[in-house]
Amino acid sequence: MQQFSNQEVAELKSRIDEIHGLLAGRGGELPAPPTYRNGGGEGSPQTALLNQLSFSIQIRRIRRSHFGSAELAGPIWDMMLDLMLAESHGRALSASDLATGAGVPLSSGLRMISTLERLGLAQRSIDERDRRRTIVRLTTSGAEHMAAYFEKIGVAWQNNQTLAA
Repeated sequence: MQQFSNQEVAELKSRIDEIHGLLAGRGGELPAPPTYRNGGGEGSPQTALLNQLSFSIQIRRIRRSHFGSAELAGPIWDMMLDLMLAESHGRALSASDLATGAGVPLSSGLRMISTLERLGLAQRSIDERDRRRTIVRLTTSGAEHMAAYFEKIGVAWQNNQTLAA
């Protein structure tokens, strides 16, 4: 299994942020909502912004209800996204890779990884090639929870698009 460098982790985090932006309706690749001449109607930029904000709140609520924990926010959520992406590419991340990708000091990152372990979403192991490194992977349950979460987000996105049309 390949390891991610700190630069790769930072690039992956950036790509995850882009994906999250697309899911929240903020990405440039999504078609722009129609606008009307009066500027204050259903397709106005202000209405589009309110729809995007509403969807972002919906995503946060889905995440909280799906995982049953308000702890999965901020850098801890970034770690979960990095772990899911690594898993999908058959790669592994070290604890320091996760902390760097989440933009937190290693000491804080280790506490956050402990939270993920306590929740049964991630597990640590010693890197067999470099016993000084700790490898972190999603548990089977963690990967299943993430996949199911993104399925729910996809459904919510489709419903949001249907309502906007």
